[in-house]
Amino acid sequence: MHEYSIVSALIGQVEAEAARRHASRVHRLRVQIGELAGVELELLRTAYMTFRERTICEVAELDVELVEARWICPGCGCALARGSLLQCSECERPARLVQGDEIVLERIEMEVDDHV
Repeated sequence: MHEYSIVSALIGQVEAEAARRHASRVHRLRVQIGELAGVELELLRTAYMTFRERTICEVAELDVELVEARWICPGCGCALARGSLLQCSECERPARLVQGDEIVLERIEMEVDDHV
């Protein structure tokens, strides 16, 4: 279950950013997960709920945006229709994945003390 290692890295990244900005609390995280990233979303949420205890993310909500896979032809730039053969119908070159395999921490909503 690599979801636990993903959550561990995510919380580590958030803690580092919160420390850099002298944040006292994190309220919400927004993460983009590509549909081909190999992440089971329910396991990710469960791992997050487990590992956020006693961290700066303890009360932070986790918003997950699922990113749909998108393929294009690297030769002519033609977008391939979902479910089609992964080869360009125009120039017959193999398609290239341009989105859908990412795991991105997109946003951290945190409480920062202005006097620090």
